[in-house]
Amino acid sequence: MFKQLISVAYVPDLWKQAVVTPVHKKGPANVLTNYRPISVTCVACKLLERIVVQKIYAHLSYYGALSGDQHGFMRGRSTCTNLLECLNDVTLNMQDKCQTIVIYIDFSKAFDVVPHDKLFIKLHAYGIRGVLLQWLKNLFSGRTFCTKINNLLSAIAQLVSGVIQGSAVGPLMFLIYINDLVSLLTQYGIRVKLFADDVKLYIKIVNHVDSYKLQQALSALCKWASEWQLGVSVDKCCVMSIGKGDITDQFCINGVQLPVVSTYRDLGIIISNDLSPSAHINDIVFKAHQRANLIFRCFVSHNTHLLLRAFVTYVRPLLEYNCIIWSPSHKCDIDLIEQVQRRFTKRLKGFRHYPYEKRLQLLNIPKLETRRLQQDLIWCYKILFGHVSVNRDTFFELRVSATRGHPYKLYKHFNSSTVRCTFFADRVVNTWNKLPHPGVDFNSLNSFKRTLKNVDLTVL
Repeated sequence: MFKQLISVAYVPDLWKQAVVTPVHKKGPANVLTNYRPISVTCVACKLLERIVVQKIYAHLSYYGALSGDQHGFMRGRSTCTNLLECLNDVTLNMQDKCQTIVIYIDFSKAFDVVPHDKLFIKLHAYGIRGVLLQWLKNLFSGRTFCTKINNLLSAIAQLVSGVIQGSAVGPLMFLIYINDLVSLLTQYGIRVKLFADDVKLYIKIVNHVDSYKLQQALSALCKWASEWQLGVSVDKCCVMSIGKGDITDQFCINGVQLPVVSTYRDLGIIISNDLSPSAHINDIVFKAHQRANLIFRCFVSHNTHLLLRAFVTYVRPLLEYNCIIWSPSHKCDIDLIEQVQRRFTKRLKGFRHYPYEKRLQLLNIPKLETRRLQQDLIWCYKILFGHVSVNRDTFFELRVSATRGHPYKLYKHFNSSTVRCTFFADRVVNTWNKLPHPGVDFNSLNSFKRTLKNVDLTVL
């Protein structure tokens, strides 16, 4: 059936209908902009869209059409790879005792305002033509949607722009639409990192010429956004200076000066201008304590196994999200995070009078510090063996003269900067090199994870 539909570029009208459900994000519940519209589209259409997306993605990957600085909706890339590459550049600049200026750009409702006619022009330019392009045009044209609140439906409205949120093809269409922005900005000698519509520009500041390049790139971005009808939300854009030195130049978007901030939430991680993880740790620990308290208040049952599963599901991920980016080195921060699990396990029935290590042994769970160290080693394995799409040589250098232990030992570079020493690419090297061989199996990622659990990382 799918082959027949594609062959004649036909899309049934029923597949073009969507029901939008508003989901509250944050802030006052009576403000419309505090809701995220979630579209529910036809399942059968999503199945065909996934097949189409796989073929288009394979075509773009084969020709290297998509930028390597885009990390959203890309295989082998994520928020973690985005932050890793960016902070790797920034910490190397700090090692060189240079300042880095980062500008965060926010597009206003980017997924909803993409004009269809200009999207089709870009699809044609990337080699998506013929009956497939016509099928995509039919998929985007004549679409309708209504909003559902409780059991009530609004009047039906026409979808005149956007890449169909809630669909399988929408994210890839947006990546294609915004893809040429990277090549445009890199012409000015700056670095660009994207995660879908989240854009950050940064440059190593040596003299005032570098600041001028950054402002030129901002002007080019504004011109590009105007031509392709993507509005920049200026009030959500800002500038941050990382490293020694203050920002002496003003950076503007459409004549509006951007504010200078000391902290910014970048893809869920609070980044400070000194790259200290304390601000982020304080934030997640506060939220984790709130969730842990809610578990005891909301669960009628005092079953230990049930409460522990709730903690592992709802609290621990909050404390471990992208932990390789912000993993603490100071004892006060380490104890602050561990205190969440320490307090929770002490409140479990029958565990109050046991010491923390004994409680962990009875519950068969490790320390949060141990789990962060395991995540460091797992990500080191992923980078070295190509399980993520990042350049291995920018993070690690293999030692060719290693005669003892496992054959994948890394070279330890000298770093005079404390920030660089505590960054993932440097702090994981010593532990990685001390992994026992043949105690740890390097043949596959699953075997590495399995055997890593049997290693006592506290003695390495």
